[in-house]
Amino acid sequence: MREHLLRHFIAGDVATPRHNNLKHFRRMAEGDPYYQFGLDLGTWTFEETVAMMAEHAGTSPDLDHWWGDDTIDVERTLDALDAMGERIGVAAREKQTVLLATGHPGALLDVLYVPLADALRAAGCAVPTPAEGWSYHSDEGRDGPETRAIRYTSGVAALVGGGEFRHTHHAAPMEAMLANLAGESRYWPDLVIADHGWAGAAGEAGVSTVGFADCNDPALFAGHVLGKIEVCVPLDDFVLPRHYIPLTRYLLARADLSA
Repeated sequence: MREHLLRHFIAGDVATPRHNNLKHFRRMAEGDPYYQFGLDLGTWTFEETVAMMAEHAGTSPDLDHWWGDDTIDVERTLDALDAMGERIGVAAREKQTVLLATGHPGALLDVLYVPLADALRAAGCAVPTPAEGWSYHSDEGRDGPETRAIRYTSGVAALVGGGEFRHTHHAAPMEAMLANLAGESRYWPDLVIADHGWAGAAGEAGVSTVGFADCNDPALFAGHVLGKIEVCVPLDDFVLPRHYIPLTRYLLARADLSA
């Protein structure tokens, strides 16, 4: 797994630009809601954020390193994958209720989240689909604001706008899903597997949450430091989808689940 992560730049020398990382670190520290992923993170300085990301994701701690690419420590990725796999394994053995959602449907939906959902359902877990079709007016569209709605693929939530899956940082869709479940206690999630604002909103609501985060997504790592995100796996979240397949198999094996 280590060799695969490094060869395909999922960890190690990743393609995420250093200046982009620093911009996101600063905006999270400044309290910009878009970079907080629905989490109440309290007060962080820029310097504290840089140090925290170096410790938990393996990015450069050098405040004078402004340009070029950045790094993700592959050992931190492997450790977090092991912890995530173990938590998913607990959910499977106890037949827990699990919500899955991704803000990166283009790269991660079919090759990572859907196999996890299918395996958990086969193990006897409930994988509910709350608030399907719920929509809101998003300001994230490349061509201006657009209406986006929750759509499920094999039990995994993602956003659709203009007939296509959309990338999102927003927490509002997960907040809508949890509000929809609030009156149905038998379906309140025991675990959420997600990224971006989907994970942040779940962690903020007190749900056991494990998530994936790129090195320009400091909010989930900060949430982990504060005890709101149980596991945060550092990885480049936008390489070719097929390169995540061995990672998915690794997670399933750690969870003692069949693909």
